[in-house]
Amino acid sequence: MGKQSWSTESNSAFAAFSVSSVAPWLRLGLAGVLAGVALTSWLLVGDRPQPVRALEPRDTQAALRGVDFWQGASFPVENFQEYTSPFGYRQSPTGGYSQEFHYGLDMAAPMGSYVRNWWSGKVVEVSDDSNCGTSVVVESGQWLHIYCHMQGHVESRSGGKYLIDREGGLQIWEGQQVSAGDRIGRVGMTGRTTGPHLHWGLKFSENWVDPALVLQAMYTAQEQRAALPTNQRK
Repeated sequence: MGKQSWSTESNSAFAAFSVSSVAPWLRLGLAGVLAGVALTSWLLVGDRPQPVRALEPRDTQAALRGVDFWQGASFPVENFQEYTSPFGYRQSPTGGYSQEFHYGLDMAAPMGSYVRNWWSGKVVEVSDDSNCGTSVVVESGQWLHIYCHMQGHVESRSGGKYLIDREGGLQIWEGQQVSAGDRIGRVGMTGRTTGPHLHWGLKFSENWVDPALVLQAMYTAQEQRAALPTNQRK
């Protein structure tokens, strides 16, 4: 995976961007992504295979909080086009070896599309020196969410590090608080990538989680909430 990066700019007109805004995208794309996903796979480390556990949302404490819990989450990219690579084993997109484990979900979007923070939390890392490219990592309780291949680069000042994307009007500092739906970067092609997309990775309590399962939980919660009588919705 790699290190990550963010953006301070938050437009109030977009702050309400949430899973309900992208229900059609989830409906169109998730079935295909979920079809080939195994919840427990094996990663070869040296000569010994190591288990890579992908926790289903129902296995996590967070998911047990009920339907309204997921209403606080945001879909992570604007101008979404399609899911291009799921979580799990895949053929190497750049050649050199036959298979690799992909620790996230790739979401294609036009170059320069804004990336949205999935959940309110703290930026714990910004980086531009790994396969992840210019990237941000956010910590939200037991969750870590990772955003890769974005535009811009990392600079340091006064003992701190920040991601800077001047063209996109973004400056994201390590240590800053960000809300769900805040713009934290723009889709680019930094790091190891063959086309513009967001690589979105998730960990819960140190375990890698398949982001497609989380998106499915978000969409299901949104559908269930929409079916409730108006006076029962929070």
